[in-house]
Amino acid sequence: MSEERLALLEKMIAAGSEDPFHHYARAMELRSLGRLEDALAAYRDVIARFEDYVPTYLMAAQVAMELDDDDAARALATAGLAQAQAKGDGHAASELTQLLDLL
Repeated sequence: MSEERLALLEKMIAAGSEDPFHHYARAMELRSLGRLEDALAAYRDVIARFEDYVPTYLMAAQVAMELDDDDAARALATAGLAQAQAKGDGHAASELTQLLDLL
């Protein structure tokens, strides 16, 4: 099922979707398929295109941690925390702070 969802999301993105959720969901599908390197690259693409899409940062930092790249995880979480604070998203800020405390 995840392969089918991934194919659908990739088709939507290839057709020009500018909905950040489609791009984010693609990264999530890659992660669920265990394609961590691809997932991290996809999360970074979301950040580059939609830098204020706050949920991306936590997921990207978690994947970086899974890949044993604590420096990348820290950088992603720190950037995400700044975005969350700028948007007044206390919940995301709290989650990102907790992740940073683990690093």
